[in-house]
Amino acid sequence: MRHTFRYLKDFILPKRKKYLLGILTLVVVDALQLLTPQIVKSFTDSLLGEGFDPSSLWIYPVLVLLVALGVALSRYVWRILIILTSREMEYWLRNRLFTKLTTLSQTYYHHQKTGDLMAHATNDINAVRMAFGPGIIMAVDAVFLTIMTVVIMAVNLNLKLTLIALIPMPVITLVVLFFGKIIQHRFKEVQEAFSTLSDRVQESFTGIRVIKSFNQEEKDLAAFNEANFANLKSNMNLVRIYGFMHPFIGLISTISLLVILAFGGNLVIQGQLTLGEFVAFISYIQILTWPMMAIGFVVNVLQRGVTSIKRINTILDSESELFSRDEKVPENLDIEIRNLTFNYKDTPKPALKGLSVRIPEGGSLGILGPTGCGKTTFVSLLTRLFQVNPGEIFIGGHDILDYPIETVRDLIGVVPQDNFLFSTTIEENIAFSKGHADRDAVLVVAEKAQITDEIAGLPGGFATLLGEKGVNLSGGQKQRTAIARALYKDPRILILDDALSAVDTDTEERILNFFKDEMKGRTAIVVSHRISTLKTLDRIMVLDEGALVELGTHAELMALKGMYHRIYQKQLLEETLGIKGEVSHES
Repeated sequence: MRHTFRYLKDFILPKRKKYLLGILTLVVVDALQLLTPQIVKSFTDSLLGEGFDPSSLWIYPVLVLLVALGVALSRYVWRILIILTSREMEYWLRNRLFTKLTTLSQTYYHHQKTGDLMAHATNDINAVRMAFGPGIIMAVDAVFLTIMTVVIMAVNLNLKLTLIALIPMPVITLVVLFFGKIIQHRFKEVQEAFSTLSDRVQESFTGIRVIKSFNQEEKDLAAFNEANFANLKSNMNLVRIYGFMHPFIGLISTISLLVILAFGGNLVIQGQLTLGEFVAFISYIQILTWPMMAIGFVVNVLQRGVTSIKRINTILDSESELFSRDEKVPENLDIEIRNLTFNYKDTPKPALKGLSVRIPEGGSLGILGPTGCGKTTFVSLLTRLFQVNPGEIFIGGHDILDYPIETVRDLIGVVPQDNFLFSTTIEENIAFSKGHADRDAVLVVAEKAQITDEIAGLPGGFATLLGEKGVNLSGGQKQRTAIARALYKDPRILILDDALSAVDTDTEERILNFFKDEMKGRTAIVVSHRISTLKTLDRIMVLDEGALVELGTHAELMALKGMYHRIYQKQLLEETLGIKGEVSHES
C-alpha cells in the first residue's frame, strides 16, 4: 500500500497536520453525538423517578441544543479541513499528471489512446479524491463510532444485551471481505470501459468531416452504441454488487434492532434495565447503523481509489526516452548530420539509414522525396521529438545531446505538416510561442505569410475565435497562419515541413519572395514535394526509403539526370497540363 501511494506522499506529508486536525475534529463530532442518548436516558429516568421536579425540565432541551450546536460547528471545521484538502489533492494530482504527460516523448503518444488519458485525468483522479475525502471520514466514523458505541453500551447500559446485539457484526465483516475484491475488479472494468467510450467519442468528433463525407454516420453510431452499451454493462455489474452489499448490511442492522426490542423489552419488564437505559440502547443501535453501513462505503471508495491510483501510477512511472547530458549553449548554429539512422518502435524497417549532411549557419537545405521517405522523421529528430543516438546530430560542433532539450527547441521555429491551431483567437495562435500578442508584430508576420487580407475579411479579424483545430479556416489559411506563428517566434533555425502544400502557386511564390529576406541570417530547412519551393536554396537533399540518394544545388542535381531530374520533368509537365501532383516512387 505504501508503494501504491508513493507519489501522493509529496502532497500528504505537507498536509498531514490538516488531515490530523480534521480527524480529531471528526472524533469530537462523533463523541458529541454519543452524548445525546445519555441526555435522553437521564431525561426519561427522571420523568419516572420519585421526586421529579418539573421546573428542571428545561435543562435537557438546552443540553441537547448545545450538543447540536457543537456538532454543527465541528462538522463545518472537519469539512473544511478534510474535504477542502481532498479537493486540493485533486488539483495537485491533476497538475502533476498533466506535467508528466508534457514531458513524455512523441513515442509515448503513439501507443496511448486519447480517451484513456482523458479518463485518467477525470474519473481516476476523482476516485482518488473520494478516497482521501469522504473515504477518510467514513473510515473514522466506522472505527471510532463503532468502538465507542459498543463500549458505552457494554459498560454504561447492559453487557449481556450488547453482546446479543453484536452477534450479526462478524457477518458484515465477512460480507465486506468477500465483496471487496470483486468491487475492485469490476471498478477497473468500469474505468476501462469509460476510457474506450471517451476515445470513441473523441475520435468521432475529431473525424466528423470524414464520417459525413463518406456517409458513415450510421456505422459510427453503431460503434458508439457498442462502446456505450459496454460502459453501461460494466457499470451495471458494479451496481449489482454495490446494490446488494449495502441493503444487506442494512438488513443486518435491522435484525440487531429487532433483537434489542425482544430481549431489551423483557429486561425492562423484569426490572433489570430501566426504561431510560432501554431508550438510550435503541438510540445507540440506531447510531451504530451508520458506521456499519460506512464499512461498506469505505471498502467501495477505497477499492476505487486504489484501482485508480494504480492506473495513474502507470503514467507517472513512465519515463521519457529523451535525455540530454549538459547545459551547454550553442556558440554557432552549424548543423552536421553524421550517419543518422533511426527506427520507430515496433517497426523493423529503419525510417532513416546512414544519412550524412552539413548545413552551415545561415545556410539553407531543401529536402525532397516520396511520401514515407523519412523527411518528417528527420525534422522530428532535429527538434528532439524523438531520441537520437549519440554522435549523429551536431550543432555548433557539439552533439545535440549536449544541449538541454528546451535550448534546442528555443532555437527552432517549425511549421509542421499537420497545422494544429488552438481554439482561441487567430492573434493568440500566431503569438503562441511568446505567450503574449504584440499586434504590430502579428500584423508584420501575417503579411509575410500572405494571410492578412483573408483574416481582415473575417467578422472578428485577428480577434476571430477559431473552432477546434481551426476548423473554420481552409487548409491553406491554416498553413499560412502556422507560418506566421513560426515567424513570430523569430527563430534562428526555421523549418518548413511541407508548409506550402495547401497554397496555390502564386501565393507560394509571394511567400517565398518574403522568405528570401527572412532566411538571411537564419538557418533554413525546407521540406517540400515541389521543386519550385526548393530550387533557390543552397543545397537540396533527395531521400528515398530513408536513404540519401542525391545532394547538391538545383543546377547540380539537374545535371545528374537522376531522381531529382525525373521529378522536375514530371512536375513541369503537370504544371503545363494544370495538374497538381506529389512526388512518387515512380517519378
